[in-house]
Amino acid sequence: MDLWIIATFSAAFFQTLRFMLQKVLASGALSPTGSTFARFAYAMPAGWLVLAVYLWSTGAEIPAIGSDLWIWGAIGGLGQILATVFVVMIFKSRSFAVGITLKKTEVLQTALIGSMFFAEAISPSGWLAIGIGMVGVLLLTEGSGLGVIKQLGSRAVLLGLASGFFFAIAGVGYRTATLAIETGDPLLRAGIGMAVVSLMQTAALAVWLRWQEPGQLSAVWQARRVAVWLGLTSMAGTLSWFTAFTLQVAAYVYAVGQVELIFSLMASVLFFRETVSQREVLGIAVLTVSILVLVLAGATG
Repeated sequence: MDLWIIATFSAAFFQTLRFMLQKVLASGALSPTGSTFARFAYAMPAGWLVLAVYLWSTGAEIPAIGSDLWIWGAIGGLGQILATVFVVMIFKSRSFAVGITLKKTEVLQTALIGSMFFAEAISPSGWLAIGIGMVGVLLLTEGSGLGVIKQLGSRAVLLGLASGFFFAIAGVGYRTATLAIETGDPLLRAGIGMAVVSLMQTAALAVWLRWQEPGQLSAVWQARRVAVWLGLTSMAGTLSWFTAFTLQVAAYVYAVGQVELIFSLMASVLFFRETVSQREVLGIAVLTVSILVLVLAGATG
């Protein structure tokens, strides 16, 4: 199995754990932005430590870094911040699994943005897999079919679409940023990209919270017993995503990453005691088919 596929499965698993912890934090004293800051603030030191250990253990040197790392890293980082805030806002009014499902429009949006503005080629089998995946997303979304159309103006659906859009910006931005790091080592590229972006995100959100949401910085510190685990799972997931983005087109990475929906439904049932309908089971089956088409039918070219 290709490294990017393994990395994507790892990213989806750790991202599910992270969203579970973020839902717990968002249910407490933290605002959506405060919860998002906790995710970056506790991940950033761990990310730098992992990079330092990797450099020391391999004897690698920090390679030349192009300006695109900073520019597209900042664009991708801002996209991820906004997307994460929107997801946490969804959690306050929708179930855990539905919140994750609504953001999954990121796959189609990433494919469109990548192909239209970044000349990232999507093969016919790739578009087929993405289309099948979108059918699975509709099945998983409450009020699928005509019901979805009727709900397009609802707050939850708009937040989900906006989250998917900004996750698409993050994915394309991160891929462009990591490719500016002049090394053939995907793990080193991922580690540097993760460290730089998490530092920018933490600094930007700290300034925002200090300015706009007084008291949230203290609340994040008081929530450290849970937030530290949020940071560690976030770091592991981010490193996995960056590794996958250095090796493959962002749309394909997100398409395989839909396996996260299976993990999130398991979390809904096992930890949040939420029920799963027959339609949702069917949706999971369709999503599984889309992932298999992408991986086995040569969609990656």
